[in-house]
Amino acid sequence: MSPNIVGIDIGSTTIRALELRNADKGKPIVERFFEVPLTEGSTRRGEVLEVGTVASAIRRLWSQGGFKSKDVILGMGGPRVLSRDLQMPRVPLAQIREALPFHVQEMLPVPVAEAILDFYPVSEENGDNGPVINGLLVAAIKEAVSANVAAVTQAGLRPVQVDLIPFALVRALAPRGSGGLTAVVSIGANTTNVIIVLDGVPQFVRIISTGGDDITRALASRLNITPAQAEAAKREIGLGSSSIRPEQRPAMEIIYEATRELLTAIRNTLSYYVNSKPGSQLQSVVLSGGGSQLIGLGRALGEVAETTVVQAEPLGGAQLSRDAKSRASREQMDAMTTAFGLAVGTTV
Repeated sequence: MSPNIVGIDIGSTTIRALELRNADKGKPIVERFFEVPLTEGSTRRGEVLEVGTVASAIRRLWSQGGFKSKDVILGMGGPRVLSRDLQMPRVPLAQIREALPFHVQEMLPVPVAEAILDFYPVSEENGDNGPVINGLLVAAIKEAVSANVAAVTQAGLRPVQVDLIPFALVRALAPRGSGGLTAVVSIGANTTNVIIVLDGVPQFVRIISTGGDDITRALASRLNITPAQAEAAKREIGLGSSSIRPEQRPAMEIIYEATRELLTAIRNTLSYYVNSKPGSQLQSVVLSGGGSQLIGLGRALGEVAETTVVQAEPLGGAQLSRDAKSRASREQMDAMTTAFGLAVGTTV
């Protein structure tokens, strides 16, 4: 395997990749990153629908981005990937994974034979019938994973691992050793990941099927404007300010309405976890993702969640090569957070 590794984040309209090189000492070095647009309809919420079309986009991504390594970590985190709390008897992890099909059928929306299962241990305790391990069940529909892997393979790359995107986000934004109970909230184009983290270890994961593009679509539909015009209006107006002009108020009201639904879903997710764990108190929310750049969103989330909200540091403060620094705007680095977290999984 190459000493470098590349994280690949397949979205609905864009595919992004970031290449990491392990440093002898200290943090890994971001060698390069790049993105290319995807043909409309070739993917849906991160799932590949047209393998050949996406493979062509990946080959173009490698050529234009100058990537050296063909070893890649592929992220999954769409609506056909789920994570649930699960308690299992304390036995070796390999035995837990072997036993999963016999314990989780009722938790799955499909027959267990159609899903890829994994278990992420979180903590241990003594249960009524002996020692147990508390953890997270991760389940992905085989069909969705197979299509994404096929696109990468057809592009001539070597997928060495498939990883859950929420875990990648935690590695990028709340690594082990970070203190207290924190929520990582990453708002993407079509999904929002909410991960509760204790001292850098994921405790709870929810994937909300709403993101920044839902606001854009609402604006385009209700104001009868193009998606490009709607995106521009969303970025300019956000959640409003004293400088909003009267003619912008209809757009602002639509943005408020669409954003309120997302904020309510995030707040309910945070409340569910805290209420299910007596004595737990959320210390802060780390906000990331392209959708988090909406003007006023951080303030609004802090108000509804009644906690401190901080904007994530792009790429976790990683070192950048000269090539990466030359194109490293804040917006570009924020967009590469998932790809970075996927790649860094092999270095921690």
